[in-house]
Amino acid sequence: MPQATGKGRIHQSVCRWCYKDISVDQLCQWAVSLGLKGVDLLEVDEYEIPRRCGLICTMGYAGGGTISDALNRVENHGPIEAAFRRNIPIAANAGVPNVITFSGNRRGMSDEEGARNTILGLNRLKPIAEANGVTICLELLNSRVNHPDYMADHTAWGARVMHEVNSPRVKLLYDIYHMQIMEGDLIDTIRQNIGVLGHFHTGGVPGRHELDATQEIQYAAVMKAIADAGFAGYVAHEFLPTGDPLTSLRQAVTLCDV
Repeated sequence: MPQATGKGRIHQSVCRWCYKDISVDQLCQWAVSLGLKGVDLLEVDEYEIPRRCGLICTMGYAGGGTISDALNRVENHGPIEAAFRRNIPIAANAGVPNVITFSGNRRGMSDEEGARNTILGLNRLKPIAEANGVTICLELLNSRVNHPDYMADHTAWGARVMHEVNSPRVKLLYDIYHMQIMEGDLIDTIRQNIGVLGHFHTGGVPGRHELDATQEIQYAAVMKAIADAGFAGYVAHEFLPTGDPLTSLRQAVTLCDV
C-alpha cells in the first residue's frame, strides 16, 4: 500500500492493544499506509517488529509496574528498577523513545504520601533513563469510569511529581480520553503543562471509540494546540473501533493531521 503523506505537525502512532484481532506485523503495514510513525505499547520482545517496516515502537512496556500496583508504594520500586535496568537499554537499542509506568491505586493512601513515594521511585529510575536517552512516561488515567481508585487521575498531581523529579527523561503520558473524563479543560491544561508532557493518547468520550461526531472532544482543536505548543513527541491513537478498524483509524489520522 502506498504511504500517506500529511502536514506532519503531529507525529501519530497507534496502540497495539486496540487491534488484538490482527498481528503486529499487519498493524505495522497499516501504519505505514496511513503515514504513522510507529506502534505504541509493545512488549520487549516486540520492540524490533516495527523497524521491519521503517517504523518504531513509540512507547514500550518495560516492567514499569501495573495500573493498580506501581510507584506510589515503595515496595514496588526495587522490582521496577530491576526491570528498567534490564529493559531500558534494550529499548534504546531498538530506537524506542518512551517506556510506560503508572502511579498505582490509592487503597486508602493519601495523594500526598503517594506523590512523595512516586517522586522517590522516579528519582531512583531517572538515571537509567537519562543514561540511555529513553523517556519514562507516567500515565494519567481516569478513576471515574475505567480505573477506580487510580492515584494519578489529575494533571496537577502528575505535574507536581514531574516538577519535583525535574528530569528531561521523566514525563507524563497525557491521555486525552482519560483527562476529558476527569477534568476537561484540555487545551488550556495542555498549554500550561506542555513542558512535563512526553506523550499523548487519544480516544472518544464517552465510550473510548472513534474520534467522530458521536463523541464530545474537538480533536482537531486539541491537536492544533499540541502542535502550536511545539510538542515534538508522539500522539498514539488508543480507541476501540466499532466499525471497520482500518477505516476508523484512517479517519482519526486525517482528523488529527493539523
